Amino acid sequence: MHLDCFECGATVEAGDLNDLGARFLAHARSSHDWPYPDQAIRNYAEATQRLTGPSERLAELGELTIHPVTADRLDAWAALFDHEAFVGRPEWAGCYCLEPHVAEADTPPEADVPHWRDNREAMLRRLRDGGSFGYLAYVGGRPAGWVNASWRADYTLHPGTDADPPGTEVVGISCFIIAPPYRRHGLAAALLDRVLADAADRGAAWIEAYPFTEVQDGDGGNFRGPRSMYDARGFEPVRTRARDTVVRRAV
Repeated sequence: MHLDCFECGATVEAGDLNDLGARFLAHARSSHDWPYPDQAIRNYAEATQRLTGPSERLAELGELTIHPVTADRLDAWAALFDHEAFVGRPEWAGCYCLEPHVAEADTPPEADVPHWRDNREAMLRRLRDGGSFGYLAYVGGRPAGWVNASWRADYTLHPGTDADPPGTEVVGISCFIIAPPYRRHGLAAALLDRVLADAADRGAAWIEAYPFTEVQDGDGGNFRGPRSMYDARGFEPVRTRARDTVVRRAV
């Protein structure tokens, strides 16, 4: 396998993913002054080989179905993140939607990041054990999108205040991931509507979300969902933070 450096065009060759990550890191440190942590560079290199799904946007969608991610759908969830969701953006492919569960609000990122496999396994454990919850959207039977709709109590990135309802009563919508062929077809809105429809049966009293205060660039930039999508469904702003706005509605 090989990888052409996105900055200088040099080709790095290797026999497997591990070797590619190590060789690309060596190239980066010897040839460039990048500010990225070592593991982030390795994750990027390995992601370029994992992301094998299509990138061209479909003109029309096939049949759309949405299902909660239960034990029998973990393989489909992993396949979406392993191969499909971040085609064209390998620098994002190491998160596996773990960040809202482990990152601290309003603090700078750590000096290094975990290996993508560690994030993958940590998130799969959370989905198995109930520490995370969400839905997969399927188009024509193929996993196409995901929404993280865990309890706010299971996030560290979105802590409440003493004036807020308890986190065990609030479903927090932290992230949407839509694979490139299915973007701008309303999948995020369909996923949000399913979260709203199921919230009462889950025992929630409130639903809240965390759209960025400033509009982000590109199809993938507004991964928390655009503010307009929440406004249209009756969410009200309750607090503005450094990067985002907390919006909430009753179930």
